[in-house]
Amino acid sequence: MAELDLTVIPVPSDLSIDEDIDLRGEVCPYTFVKSKLQLEEMEVGQTLRLILDHLPAVDNCPRSFKNEGQEVVGVQPIDDDEWAVVIRKLHD
Repeated sequence: MAELDLTVIPVPSDLSIDEDIDLRGEVCPYTFVKSKLQLEEMEVGQTLRLILDHLPAVDNCPRSFKNEGQEVVGVQPIDDDEWAVVIRKLHD
């Protein structure tokens, strides 16, 4: 099994979050699919914060959004079991 990349990218404290999606209890690939559908409804330039508790999703969601040309603004732990991942929509 491949090692997870849980690199912390601090979310800027002055960043405005436009939408939140709580994906606690969800697993891959549903975490990415649901967050991608939410991002599709948003305007270019807006930010989406994902709340995740499935560690593979903390690795997979940022990588998948980067592969789609979106910006990963931050990836950081909220507590021992939950992470926040912030994505900025760069294009439709």
